[in-house]
This record gives sequence, structure tokens and C-alpha cells, in this order.
Amino acid sequence: MEVVSSSHSCLAFNRTPSSAWRFPGNGLGPGHAKLTRPRSAILCVRSGIASNPADSGKVHASHGFYVSDVDAALQGIPKKVGEIEKMIIPSLPEGPESSLISTGFWEWKPKLSVYYEKSGIDNSKAPSVLFLPGFGVGTFHFEKQLKDLGRDYKVWTMDFLGQGMSLPCEDPAPKSTSGELDEDTYWGFGQELQPWAEELVYSIDLWRDQVQHFIEEVIGEPVYIVGNSLGGFVSLYLAASCPHLVKGVTLLNATPFWGFLPNPATSPRLSKIFPWAGTFPLPSFVRKLTETVWQKISHPRSIQGILKQVYADHSTNVDMVFSRIIETTQHPAAAASFASIMCAPKGQISFEEALSRCQRQGIPISLMYGREDPWVRPIWGIKVKQQVPESPYYEISPAGHCPHDEVPEVINYLLRGWLKNVESEGSVGVPFLEEPSYAENGVSRELEFVRGGSKKSVHVRLFGSKISLWSQLRSLLKSNTWVISR
Repeated sequence: MEVVSSSHSCLAFNRTPSSAWRFPGNGLGPGHAKLTRPRSAILCVRSGIASNPADSGKVHASHGFYVSDVDAALQGIPKKVGEIEKMIIPSLPEGPESSLISTGFWEWKPKLSVYYEKSGIDNSKAPSVLFLPGFGVGTFHFEKQLKDLGRDYKVWTMDFLGQGMSLPCEDPAPKSTSGELDEDTYWGFGQELQPWAEELVYSIDLWRDQVQHFIEEVIGEPVYIVGNSLGGFVSLYLAASCPHLVKGVTLLNATPFWGFLPNPATSPRLSKIFPWAGTFPLPSFVRKLTETVWQKISHPRSIQGILKQVYADHSTNVDMVFSRIIETTQHPAAAASFASIMCAPKGQISFEEALSRCQRQGIPISLMYGREDPWVRPIWGIKVKQQVPESPYYEISPAGHCPHDEVPEVINYLLRGWLKNVESEGSVGVPFLEEPSYAENGVSRELEFVRGGSKKSVHVRLFGSKISLWSQLRSLLKSNTWVISR
């Protein structure tokens, strides 16, 4: 681990992660389930059924496609499955094939250090890609991108302040008198506000500034930003505010709104109506409400239920995600940080305005959304596509709110293709756009990959630019539900 600040050199430390919490029976530790790839097999695809024909290596147009699978030879080769072409894409790397991950803390402000992870830094000529997490998770949610994409790019991710391992190391508002709460219960519930926390509020404006300074002071060059949920909003917000720092944005089920209270910079009079907007110390009524709410939502059973809700494929192993979330909730500053986040003002510009600014400034945007997301429903992705019709919009099914963790093979494949397209200034095509008509009318693919020794397939639809909103909605209603092959 390294510690970075504007006035301090890097220091080496050892990190011992806590992984005490596990889902019973799943057995996922810090690593992933072992992935295997068939050494040599003959794959026959006929209406989606695989077999081993005797006449291996031959292609019979009247009976489907027969392709010899020798290591990566099959990867990216389309095969007809009914009216939808099937493509075999790479599996996640394992063992020594994976890119190494290093960690560090960046001291941005006094008492406020940002935890980050990086991979592939030796790829000096490759572009930098920064992943921003959703609310309640952190860097650990992009482990599969760090290990895989770090083989080709310089990959970074960080925890937002007030979340993950970027929680404060000291109490922002200690208790003035003892006896109200146990010493090890909550930070930020007292009245003695510390000088370093006088203007602290965990808002989307703070996170935008955090990412901006991280790019400028730590990464040191413009980046591609990939954001999931809250991270998607922050990605777009930063790109709209600092276009010189952003080479492109990929939204993964981005939340289209954040915060409810008026922003004091844009609505100074209206904001004065609300006496408290996420600052420290917490008012007494907020402390009491937070205690009640926090005890319920931080309970392991509640967290397990949320994960079950947002992951469409319940066979996905989320042990590590679960344990790291639990680890964060046990931090003494977590409850007060949650209260600040929930009551912080909204950003100075809306999601729609940020999207419009990015479009006017010519910032490339791509959209990759899980179709079965219970929170950011498909209509939100379609609305974004309607506002930026020139941007590729991939709808993935089955996949929920976190497609990068649920189907990382698909997200990594699509990201690689999109990054190559932008870096080459269009000389390398966007994935699926083999024919010009697809850009207008759209196209569907079935992507197959190997995970844990078993084949899985995911349906991916690339929406065209000339399809009306009503047509897309009607297609969504009529389309069949796709299920991962088990």
C-alpha cells in the first residue's frame, strides 16, 4: 500500500483485509472462483444446443456452424443461433494471467484521505481508465476490471469520501459529555465540531471535486471514466465541469438523480429554508432518526436482501462484496456519514444538463445497462440514449444494477471495444457495428463465455439511433426474458 499527498513521498505499508463475514456455502474469499477454458473441443451450435460432431473442424452451412475451439480461436467469431448471432468472448483471467493490484491512500485534505487501487501502471503508453463505484460499495466492486483490463490499460478506482475505506480517521464531532453513547458506538454524534470538519458535507459536489483533484494530482493525465450508479452521475458531472480531464465516459446503470435539497450555490435563498443539509454536527432529531434507521439497514440480513435484489442472477457469488459492505458499516463514522449523504444538497447541475454539456463539448459517451435493474429501470437508459442518439447503448440481460460485477466478461469485452474505437478515432469499429445499418436499426448478440468451468451466455442488444422511444419501449415489453445458461 502507498500513501500519497501533495507534500509527502510514497511510503510502503502492509494491509490486512478483514473478511470475517461470508455467505454460508459459497466460499468466495478475496479471490475468484477458478475459471477454466476448454483446451480443445469441437463446438456445434444448432438452435443454441452444443454437441461434439464426428466431422470436427468442418463448417456446414445447412446445419449451423461447426467451429474448432483451440484456445482463443473461437473468441469473437459469430455463429448463428436462430436469428441472433452468438459470439464467444474471453473469460476472466486467472492466477498469473491477472494484472496485479496495488493500493494506496491519497491525503487530499487534513484528516480526509482517499483510498484507491490501481493496476497496469506499467502500461505506460496505454490510456488511463478510472472506475467510480456506486453508493455503499467501493474499490472492491471493480476487482474484476482491475485484474482483467489492467493487462491492457492503466486502471484506477477509488472510494468516495464518506464511504468504503475513505471514511475519516477521527471523529468530526466528538461528544461534549460522556455517558450518552458507548465509546465505540458512533462518531459524529457529538457537538464539539472539529475545525477540519467545519465545511464537511458528503455531497455530490464534494465527490466531483475529489475526482477532479485525484486525476490532477495522482493520475496526472486525462482519463476515461466508467461509473456505476452514483459513480455514473459523478462521472458525467465531472466531465461536464472539467472536459479537459475526461477523454470519454461510460455509464453503467447510472442513477439519473442524486440529492433532494436545493444547492446553496444555485439556489441561495431557497436553501436557507432548510436549517440543516448534511453538515456536522448532526442535529439531535437527525441523530435519533439515524440511530433507528442505521441499526436496520446495516444489519447483515438487510444487506443480504439488497444484494439479492440488485443481482439478477442469484448464482453470482457475492461473498466478498457482502463482507466488505459489512466491514464498512462497522466503522464508527459510518452512521453519521450515511446521515450526511442522505441529507446533502443536490448538485449544481442536473444529470440531464451534465449530459447535454458533454454532448456539446464532444465528449464520447457509451451506455452499458443491465436490463433487470430494479432501481434504474430500462426506461432511464432509453431516455439517456434518446438524448445522445449517437452514443452506443448496450442493454444486457440477464443483468441487474451492477453489470460490471455480475457479468464482468461482457462489460470488459464491450469496454475494450469501445476504448479501441475512441482511441483510434473511429478506425476500429464499435462492438456489433459490423454493418452500417446496425447503427440506425440496432442489432442483438448472444455472448458466450466460460466461468467456473461452465458455459454461460448473455443476451446483449445494441440499440440503434433511429428507433423512436415508443418503439424501444414496445420492444422491451414484448421481448422474452433471457436467462443465463447454467
